[in-house]
Parts: sequence; C-alpha cells; structure tokens
Amino acid sequence: MNTQRWMSRQFFSFFVTWGVFLPYWTGWLIHAKGVTVSQASLMMSVGLVARGLSTLIVFPVLSGKFSSKALLNGAAIGTMIALICYIPSHSFGSLLAVTVLLHLVYPALMPTLDSAAGVLVQRQQLQHYGKSRLWGSIGFVVTGLILAIFTGAIGEKVILWAMLLGISVFVCLGFMSAPTVLSEKPPAVKGKRNGMLKLFQIQHFPLVLVIVILLQAAHASYYNYGYIYLQEIHAPKYLIGLIINIAVIAEIIFFAVADRKFHNFSAGSLLALAALGSSLRWILVFAFPNVIAFSIAQTLHACSFAMGHYAFMKYLIKHVPHEQVPQAQGMYSALALSWSTAVFTIFGGYLYEIEPRYAFLGMIVCTVPAMLLALVHRTLESRKKTPVSNDV
Repeated sequence: MNTQRWMSRQFFSFFVTWGVFLPYWTGWLIHAKGVTVSQASLMMSVGLVARGLSTLIVFPVLSGKFSSKALLNGAAIGTMIALICYIPSHSFGSLLAVTVLLHLVYPALMPTLDSAAGVLVQRQQLQHYGKSRLWGSIGFVVTGLILAIFTGAIGEKVILWAMLLGISVFVCLGFMSAPTVLSEKPPAVKGKRNGMLKLFQIQHFPLVLVIVILLQAAHASYYNYGYIYLQEIHAPKYLIGLIINIAVIAEIIFFAVADRKFHNFSAGSLLALAALGSSLRWILVFAFPNVIAFSIAQTLHACSFAMGHYAFMKYLIKHVPHEQVPQAQGMYSALALSWSTAVFTIFGGYLYEIEPRYAFLGMIVCTVPAMLLALVHRTLESRKKTPVSNDV
C-alpha cells in the first residue's frame, strides 16, 4: 500500500467536510434555522466545550483500547447520525442538543487523523507529513469554491446537505484498506506511566502547549464571524467562498513547501513567526474594513494557522513518544482547538456586537503573548543546541 497516498486521501476527504463546517456552520444556523447571532455563538461555544471534553478525555481513552481505523470509522458514523438529527430540529433547545452531539463525535476525526500521521512518520511509513496534509487544505478549498456557487444559487439550506454528502463519502472510504499498523489494537499498558500528566514532564511541552493554545484561540472571531463580517462589509455573496478560501490556498502553499523550506527551522522560530503573522493579520482586518484588505489579510493564514500547526507537529514528532501521541493530540485539540476557541468566541461575539472590527482586533490579546513566549522557547532551544533529527 502507498501510505503517503492513503494519508493524503484521508486528509482530503475529511477536510472536504471541514470546509463546509468551519466557515459556514454558524451562518447556516443563523440563516437556515433562524437563530440569532448570540444564540448561534452560544451553541457553537457550548459545542466547543463538548468537543474539548471529547478530545481531551474520551479520545485518549478510546485510543488506548481501539485501533486508529476503528476510531475513524466510529467517529464518522456518529457524525452522520448527528447531522441527520439536525433535519427535524428547529427549537433552540433541540438545535443546542444536536450541536453538542455533533461536537462530541465529529471534531475527534481531526486528532485521530493527525495521530495516525504522526505514528506513521515515527514508524517511517510516511515520509512527509506536510505533503499529505496539504491535500486536506486542497479539499477545504474545493468545497468552499463549489459551495459558494450553490449557496449563491440555492441558499444556505444546501450547507447541511453538502455536509451529509461529504461525511457519507468519508464513511465509505473508512471501510477500505488502510496501513496495517493503524488496524492494530494498541497494546495494554499497565499502571499510569503513560498518563496525560506525563506529557508535562517532556522537555518544553507545557510552554509549547500554551503557545499553540494562544495561536489557535486567535482564530475564534474569524471562524465564527468571518462569513457574516464579509456580508457586513458588502462582499458579493458569490465571492465570499472564494475570499474565505484565499486563506486555505495560502495554507496549501505553505504545506507544499514546508518540509523543504522549513526543515532546519526550530519549533520556537516557527511559532514566533506564526504569532507575528497572526498579529499582522488581525490588525490589518481591523484597520481597513473592506473586501480587498480582508482578502490580503487572508494570505497570512499561512502563518497564523498553518505554520503554528506545522511547528506543533514538528515538536510532537521529535519529542513525544509514539504511544503518547494520541494523548498529546487530544490535549492539543481540546485546549487549543476547542476550549480556548470557545472562550474567545464569546469574547469575540461581545466585541462584534459593539463594533464588528473589534472582534478581530481583540484577538491580539492572544497573539502578542504567544509571540513573546515563542521567543522564550526559541532561546531555550538554542541553548540546548539539539539538532532536528526527524522530518515532519
């Protein structure tokens, strides 16, 4: 089996659905289900809390009992069930309950895929993480471009059906052959020597975790309000999907060259650059409230998200033992991609109701501290003078 191709296919098929969920779901709740901005923000924030519990507690526990392939298939089927439950739901209470259910199962697919990729790299069955991950970004872009056409022609109701179609394909692909190591049931571990607290004994892990939490939290306003903000600044509806996908195109370019161009960069250097690019991005959106400036700022997603994520994977592959990779991924997904985003979604929503631009400027309360901490980490790395021994 061509493992590189398999991993690329899995990333592509998952991010086809993520390209529907991430930029459009809040807008779908508002326009198709008739909830208010504050109600949608509350639903997504509570969902992110549930997502954090799932990836921090449930995912690592299940990773110790089931194979990666079984986890992928189980989470995909659970996601399909949750999406179907949206169809008859119309009240705030029912929509909130289904949103929580969706966040319990669907986002777990991301750390499961990244854990699988990390293990394959460590086992030397996957040569380049970046080359496979960029196919995920391509899937995100393809979905955004196609969905922009259909939402413009049919309306927001098509968003749910696009999500259902995408996850159906992912479920079907999940039952096809996979690398043998991912079908192996993890060995039983006696005691708690591989417990989550052991991660904090790994060199610089707490510092790196805090940095990536801040970097990912800074995307809260963009993920939840970027779609409606583009409408606020009078972006043509048929161009909104394209504008959103400028960020992902920049992400694709980064992942395409990352293994080659940033091989010799330390994790600390990459994290500092990511924080700098993120700060510039949100300041630009605030300072120039127009479509052109927003589109230019989208290119900095290559720094704010892609570089930060790549730096964490680089650190994880070098420093974290393979049996603890799922726990590290679960903690990253829960704290960086879920709970911190939930907190700053509420913060960003409060600022958005005062003035939409403030929601983006407010994100520098994350990026500036992240940059300072990344520079500290870079200094600590340079003192150790530890060479990078693994490709990402």
